[in-house]
Amino acid sequence: MWDWEAGRLSFEQLLNRLHRRGAPAVRVAEEWPAQFVAFDLLRISGTDTTAWPYMRRRAALEELFTTRGLSAPWVLCPSTTDPHMVHEWLTWGSVRIEGVVFKRLNDPYRPSVEAGASTSRGRRLRPSSAPSPAHSPPQVRFCSAATTLTAACTTWAAPPPSPGRPPLPAAALLAPAGSGHPWTGWMFSAGWGSRQVLDVTLVVPDLVVEVGVDVARDAGGRWRHPARFHRSRPDLRPENVERWSEPPA
Repeated sequence: MWDWEAGRLSFEQLLNRLHRRGAPAVRVAEEWPAQFVAFDLLRISGTDTTAWPYMRRRAALEELFTTRGLSAPWVLCPSTTDPHMVHEWLTWGSVRIEGVVFKRLNDPYRPSVEAGASTSRGRRLRPSSAPSPAHSPPQVRFCSAATTLTAACTTWAAPPPSPGRPPLPAAALLAPAGSGHPWTGWMFSAGWGSRQVLDVTLVVPDLVVEVGVDVARDAGGRWRHPARFHRSRPDLRPENVERWSEPPA
């Protein structure tokens, strides 16, 4: 779904449409029209095509668009075998293009096959996930939830300790926050569209961690998909990290 004012795709408006029913759904559909982007063909004229190689399915999909004269709201997803074109597509992050899908040309269709912390979910002794803050003076801004933390992530801190010195438990790097924490009273959802509210423990936002993220962000600059925890960095302070002056584009 395209946001003409922002000049980018809008996942938020797509969710807004999916959650509407009846007359409100019709009204929102008129205000925010969507397009159907087809990238594979699994059945045509009663014929199951899932056993066909992708190259044949793609050719049949392109022929279908041509013979039926399909146009908006029907859209044929671009496809290429040129790596230079793929690199070009991956530069379109500013309009919320989140990535590309690779398919082997001769493969059949295979269902379900896919070719620091300011609050903690779980006990402080072993947190299970951590919504991540970004310091932006004079406030701490929520920017992402984290994937479920493994025992390896929550038991030991990085970088490795000096020889003969045992590593610190990660819990030793977290301290309970006082009453002045900027997120006091906040509620955190378990995920997109979920009504489940997480049980969180506020901690002092002074632990720097390294995480891996993708390019999918919402309108407020928050990462839509959970950040992947790599390691904690007790050798750094928040003031050593480059700060955001405004939500990232």
